[in-house]
Amino acid sequence: MHDPILAVAGVSKTYKGGHRALDTVDLEIRRGEIFALLGPNGAGKTTLISTICGIVTPSSGTITVDGHDAITDFKRARAKIGLVPQELSVDMFETVLATVKFSRRLFGRSGHDAYIEELLRDLSLWDKRSAKIMELSGGMKRRVLIAKALSHEPDILFLDEPTAGVDVSLRRDMWKLIGRLRTRGVTIILTTHYIEEAEEMADRVGVITGGKLLLVEEKTALMAKLGKREMDLALVEPMATIPPDLAEWHLSLENEGHTLRYVFDAQAERTGIPSLLRKLGELGITFKDLETSKSSLEDIFVDLVTERRAA
Repeated sequence: MHDPILAVAGVSKTYKGGHRALDTVDLEIRRGEIFALLGPNGAGKTTLISTICGIVTPSSGTITVDGHDAITDFKRARAKIGLVPQELSVDMFETVLATVKFSRRLFGRSGHDAYIEELLRDLSLWDKRSAKIMELSGGMKRRVLIAKALSHEPDILFLDEPTAGVDVSLRRDMWKLIGRLRTRGVTIILTTHYIEEAEEMADRVGVITGGKLLLVEEKTALMAKLGKREMDLALVEPMATIPPDLAEWHLSLENEGHTLRYVFDAQAERTGIPSLLRKLGELGITFKDLETSKSSLEDIFVDLVTERRAA
């Protein structure tokens, strides 16, 4: 394997009050990949990104960004990174163009007006280049944050919850832009608590909860695990046991025999639902309601944590 563009080794963070926000995280990011860090709110996603970007000092461990130590060679390491934070942090009285140009100069890059124009056009901001930030909508302000993060042409782009509270058109534009950046060789790391977001774009997915990185896997392998769905049938007559004729569906009885539960793989070619419903009809088993649900991210975390403990 090629040298990773980013290597996090044994990184932990404990705050003064004793709160351990990160618990010995090891992570290597491949050059040019799109990596999604999945986790519920408060899992440690933002702390990990803030530590890599030098906003938070780790309590232990090392971080190497494209060969540069993020602590001892901070300036060079940070110049490789673009960060789009969750919070809007922009000078409201500046114009769009001035803000983006200023960000570029902060990293010691000279004008390069053609690049900035292309960037603002990519983000549908060129027509708003002379507008003050305070005059923009929330979605447009988010676009400015992305333009600022990309102003100095970084090799690694961090997107912290990029589509939280974002309108559909910005989400679409953002995915298009991420696709274009990727073809230019930019490595992209995004945090999210939306499985769909990871599914859409990522090559690999990491799952973090309680400050611990539970696993890192190729997306396709993880999605197979996450593809489970449940169908609950509310029975007219409660059952004491499941008839042998229904054995092939591996059903379970819930709710004191009032609910028949079927767990299936939604991504499989055949879910087995039509044949199950036919068989129930043949056996004269009637139901008054049918409900399907997919595993929530929380359910998946519980499953993963349980698996890890059992291992």
